[in-house]
Amino acid sequence: MRESDLTDPDGILVEPEGATTGVLVLSGSSGRIETDRCRMLASHGVAAASIRYFGGPGQPGEARMMPLETFDDVLADLHSRYQRLVVLGTSWGAQAALLLGTLHPEIDAVVGISPTYVSWAGLSEERPQRSSWTLRGEQVPFVPFDDEAIEEAVKDAGGELPSFCEAYLSALEKYADRVPAATIPVERITGEVVLVAGGGDALWPSVLFAEAVRRRRTAHDLETIVVTHPEAGHRVVLPGEPLLAFSQRFDWGGSEQSDRELGTLAWPEIAAVL
Repeated sequence: MRESDLTDPDGILVEPEGATTGVLVLSGSSGRIETDRCRMLASHGVAAASIRYFGGPGQPGEARMMPLETFDDVLADLHSRYQRLVVLGTSWGAQAALLLGTLHPEIDAVVGISPTYVSWAGLSEERPQRSSWTLRGEQVPFVPFDDEAIEEAVKDAGGELPSFCEAYLSALEKYADRVPAATIPVERITGEVVLVAGGGDALWPSVLFAEAVRRRRTAHDLETIVVTHPEAGHRVVLPGEPLLAFSQRFDWGGSEQSDRELGTLAWPEIAAVL
């Protein structure tokens, strides 16, 4: 097995001998390079790459106004060398994975862990709000955050870690006129789609979001696999992965046991599209 560092942008590629599938692995809003997940996937015989898509040299300093073209070169490289191309993203990375699936017909499968069905405003305290993503220099349509609902969630937490599920739902209601344009056109994804969501997700209601993706694709006679666990949270742990340290500013929901149980439930479906 060969492991190499990628540059421009920064990243990693782990290549087992004889691999026929290449998978791009995208982190959530941490922006980290998913080294452990790449190594785990490579142990199952697939080539796995992960890149930094914000916070690096020449990139946005936060998860805001990030060009979707950032992923073009690594996708093209994987596509040129492997028979099958998959994108696997978590949370903010699942948002990117679904968007990339609508833009790149060569992608054979999209796996979204703790996904969303709309594009959101970028994660920034700067106002006015801007999109998380750009495409050809233009902002991808987005749903803004409800700042008042976020402040209320922090207040209600009373010094404990806040849950933002209600704040996300409030934003969808408050900015309902923005939702149609911001909804990811998942019916354009020609490949397979697997979504993984925990019913105990306290960051955002990922099961509701995953079901919204499935409904939209079902309306176009497209199959979508959704794997859920009633108690799992936002950070799903796949078999063989360590439990990574997440920011302690939010309530992620779930527990290590339930998060691992959901990862175990989801793994056969993920392995099938790999």
